[in-house]
Amino acid sequence: MEITGRVTADASVQKVNNDKQVVNFSIAINDNYKPKGSTEVKEVTTYINCSYWLNTATAQWLKKGTLLQLFGRIGMNVYNNSEGVAVGTLTFHTNSIKILVFPKKEQTSTANSAVKEKKSKKTADVPF
Repeated sequence: MEITGRVTADASVQKVNNDKQVVNFSIAINDNYKPKGSTEVKEVTTYINCSYWLNTATAQWLKKGTLLQLFGRIGMNVYNNSEGVAVGTLTFHTNSIKILVFPKKEQTSTANSAVKEKKSKKTADVPF
């Protein structure tokens, strides 16, 4: 199965039994649709918890906002919360990760605006 979404928070590496490690992260998948007989577009966001067991070094690249294409299988965890209500969460057991787009950095956008401002000053000094 293949899913595509944005990382909602920086990935974390956790140790489990027998000193194995897993990379845990969550993605958000945005979708929209127009209900029958309506002109209003409804937006829906689905959050999926993901686990990746193959390479913990991958966690350094899975930062908030990164757009990923994931391959693997989906599962569901069902449990009773503290109020005794049954709750379910989707889990994606990832076999392969493809990074499509890295998140924009604040510093990069600030540096780019400074360069643009400098260029605009140069063109204003031109006598023709």
